[in-house]
Amino acid sequence: MTMAAAGLALFLVHGVALADETPDCSTAETQADMNSCAEQDYETADAALNAQYKKTRAAMQATDADLEGEMKGAEKALLAGQRGWIAYRDGECEAGGFQVRGGSMEPMLVSSCKATMTRLRIKELKEMADGPGN
Repeated sequence: MTMAAAGLALFLVHGVALADETPDCSTAETQADMNSCAEQDYETADAALNAQYKKTRAAMQATDADLEGEMKGAEKALLAGQRGWIAYRDGECEAGGFQVRGGSMEPMLVSSCKATMTRLRIKELKEMADGPGN
C-alpha cells in the first residue's frame, strides 16, 4: 500500500467515524452540527406526528362506524387533508430555505421549519381526535 493510499484509507475511516457521531445539540456551534440537530428535531417531531396521526385516524374510523351510508367519510377526509398538509409543509419550508439557497444554513432552516409546522399539525390532529371542547 502506498503512502497516499494509506493516508486516504485513514481519512475515509476517520471521516466515517466523525459522520457517525451525534453532536451535543445543547452546545452545537458548527453549521454542520446545527444542521444535524435541526434534522434530529424534525425527525423527533415527525415520529410524534405519525403516532398522533394513528390515534386521529382511529378516531375518524370510530366516527365513520357511527354514521350511515353517505354520512361516512371522516377517515377519507383526514387522509386527503394529511396528504395536502404534507405537500404544503414541504413546499412552504423549501421556499423558506431559498432565503439562503445553496448556503450551508439552508438545511437547518428547512428542517427547523418542518419541525415547527409538524408540531402545530400534531396539535391540530389531537384536537380533531379529541373532538370539540376537549
